[in-house]
Amino acid sequence: MKTSTIEAWVWVLIYGGLLLACLGWFVARTDAALGWGLGIVGAVAAAAGVLLIVVRSRMGP
Repeated sequence: MKTSTIEAWVWVLIYGGLLLACLGWFVARTDAALGWGLGIVGAVAAAAGVLLIVVRSRMGP
């Protein structure tokens, strides 16, 4: 996989995951199950983005 593709996915996963986690936090006030679900999916996406940063740092130029 090209490094530019990984770098693009890093930002999409981190920012999208954090946005989804925040949305889950606000939704949890009215629907706890949906809010927790969104929060967990967002946190997993953000963690995947961080993992891709590690993968990218170990790749060559």
